[in-house]
Amino acid sequence: MADKQDAPIAVVVVDPDGMVSGWSEGGRLLLGWTAEDTVGRPVTDLLVDPPPPGFPEGYGAGVDPMACISLRHEDGSTLDAVVTANPLFGPDGRATGHALTVQRWGRRPVIADRAFEQCPFALGVYDPELRFQWINASSGRVIAHSEEQVLGKRYREVLPEFDRSLFPERDDKPYTDALAEVARTGEPTRLITVFRPRGSDYANAWATSIWPVRDAGGRVRAIANWGFDMSAEYWARQRLLILNEASGGIGRTLDVIGTARELARTPVPGFVDLVSVDLFDEVLRGEEPPSRSPFDPGEIITLSRAAQHSTKVDADRAPGPAKPVTHAPGSVAARCMATGRSAVELAAEPGQGGEWAFGPGLAADPAHWPPGNPVIAESIAADGLTGRITVPLRARGTLLGVVAFSRLDRPEAFTADDLILAEELTAKAAVAIDNARRYQRERTTALTLQRSLLPQGLPNQEAVEVASRYLPGGTGTEVGGDWFDVIPLSGARVALVVGDVVGHGLHASASMGRLRTAVRTLADVDLPPDELLTHLDDLVLHLASDLQSAGHFQPTGESGATCLYTVYDPVSRHFTLASAGHPLPLIISPDGTRTPVPAHPGPPLGIGGLPFEATELELPEGSLLTLYTDGLLKGRERDVDEGITDLQGALSHSATPLEALCDTVMDTMLPQRRSDDAALLLARTHALDPHHVADWDVEPDTAQVPRARKLAVDQVDAWGLEEAAFVTELVVSELVTNAIRYGEPPMRLRLIRDNSLICEVSDASNTAPHLRRARVFDEGGRGLLLVAQLTQGWGTRHTTDGKTIWCAQNLHQPEPH
Repeated sequence: MADKQDAPIAVVVVDPDGMVSGWSEGGRLLLGWTAEDTVGRPVTDLLVDPPPPGFPEGYGAGVDPMACISLRHEDGSTLDAVVTANPLFGPDGRATGHALTVQRWGRRPVIADRAFEQCPFALGVYDPELRFQWINASSGRVIAHSEEQVLGKRYREVLPEFDRSLFPERDDKPYTDALAEVARTGEPTRLITVFRPRGSDYANAWATSIWPVRDAGGRVRAIANWGFDMSAEYWARQRLLILNEASGGIGRTLDVIGTARELARTPVPGFVDLVSVDLFDEVLRGEEPPSRSPFDPGEIITLSRAAQHSTKVDADRAPGPAKPVTHAPGSVAARCMATGRSAVELAAEPGQGGEWAFGPGLAADPAHWPPGNPVIAESIAADGLTGRITVPLRARGTLLGVVAFSRLDRPEAFTADDLILAEELTAKAAVAIDNARRYQRERTTALTLQRSLLPQGLPNQEAVEVASRYLPGGTGTEVGGDWFDVIPLSGARVALVVGDVVGHGLHASASMGRLRTAVRTLADVDLPPDELLTHLDDLVLHLASDLQSAGHFQPTGESGATCLYTVYDPVSRHFTLASAGHPLPLIISPDGTRTPVPAHPGPPLGIGGLPFEATELELPEGSLLTLYTDGLLKGRERDVDEGITDLQGALSHSATPLEALCDTVMDTMLPQRRSDDAALLLARTHALDPHHVADWDVEPDTAQVPRARKLAVDQVDAWGLEEAAFVTELVVSELVTNAIRYGEPPMRLRLIRDNSLICEVSDASNTAPHLRRARVFDEGGRGLLLVAQLTQGWGTRHTTDGKTIWCAQNLHQPEPH
């Protein structure tokens, strides 16, 4: 039998009546019929379907020679063939019939057969039912079948594995579906097919084109495809895609553990099946890692498992604190950390000849491997691994830990290119982890500084019950300059302060400390809120000018700061406030309604030249004062007005203990991921019992001094404070005498019993007394010195009507420890 590639061409002679009058040997070879079987029979007996209109006349010159009809084979099968009809003429020019040239569909010249058969690309032709009609040798090698084994069989029967995607997580279309779609739609398509050839442990990538083959009538008679192995290019691109994903996915947050988890997630499952990241405890704390160099591979190394991610969900380590892990002496991880070099372990067996079988197009040359790699490690097979790459985690010459990239059940062995990818991923993550470690150290330093500058405990006073909270910005943000304070003042009053320095970092914390110290200093002078902010504004201006850059250093002054200064008097229940660009307090009455604050914030500190206004309110006892920084209200999903509404809702249960109420407010107002600091100061007002306050008018006559002494002593005795009577008599005598001699009427004496006994003498003069050293023969100058020695504090408070000289005696001395 002739070679199929040299299959004959049949020549059939048909007379004018459509009867076969001649039959060539090619006809027998092509269709199996002999001349005795066919001559004298109608040519239409050879057709499977009814003859096309005009057959055979219409199949002459000018007609597409690829016109196809179906013929009957002698064995009962059907043969698709191309028929060309050439008319025959006698000597007289009359038509005597036709000569039909019949060749099998798909028949090509021999040179074309040889070219396609020897093509290095995989070529194939299938009928519309996806039955094999022809494949070349390259295609046979890819599918591990000869042409004789597959001819006439359906594609799905021969290659059932192509009915599913090798990587379903990528939404790859099964190759068989692509063939069927071209047969159904008649539209060509191109795709990249990733599959594992039979007998290979490596997934290959093929660039494939599929197109329909049509006859002259446009009918799809076959499906053809071609493809070439682009594994090297494909896997190189996949590595680039993983690196590109790492560029955007690793180091997004300035958090050590968060960055370690990003490294663990990025190469799974595209590259490996399991990644673990182990770091030194010092790195997790933001400290410098151990400086031992080199590490001794024979020592036990204890690290913390900062992250682990796997394709198996039950193997993923749930978020939580890092767990300690120990690397035994001589282990691969210990050697990698000691030498600073990566290690590749393979559990696969070598192929024939002792050489490793690498995937087509991949780096198989041992010269690509660093010295000592890869090694065969049966121990990892016992752990269920087919391969593992261990890479030391180093950044800026410092060892931070170690990373292990493992394959669980995929048969592909690692290649030299895979090692390069693992080292690239680790190097990128190492820099990000070290950046996060350094940031954490700086942030801890700034936070420690800031917390040391904030009140460590709120002072004892009777005017208000207070509770506070301060939360720095979330991970990835620097510490800000939010602060608050509670300052006891004379006359049983208390100052409640909250402020915010614009900016973040160490300089903001330092600026906050300077402002808080300045406010406390000015509060000791007992200035009204508006005057205090005016002096504070001048101070900020001076500090900013002192800190202007003299060279190439950047200025770090308190050029942007806000402050709210308020004073509450439990005797009068008056609440006075002034704001320098800071949000006004939220005041909730005892009945739960919001008390409006008829005031407007003034300009921020550091602008200068603009006034600050004080507003005074009278509050019922038990009012809830809420002072806060704008970090409590800010949010991506709400504006300031919505924040105020939410804050008021969180304060609706104003009778709740303040500590619990603080927790409720912070939980309600602050998201898990916040970008700014937030400070909160809650105060519930108290009113001093009227029976604990006594005051009298004083006539401007020194003869009134004994009367003033007696009134004070009688009141002290009535309060049951006989032990304070002697000192009270002396200080009243001195202060009243000074007011009569140096002050101006009207004059007034007031005693307040709080957690201390306060004596106040007021007059209309603005002159303030001061301590001075009296000489031996001086008759005066010793009175205030005596007051200072006998009491625990004294001072002067200026008012719009004059001044008040006050002193305080402690009623309950703390017991010595």
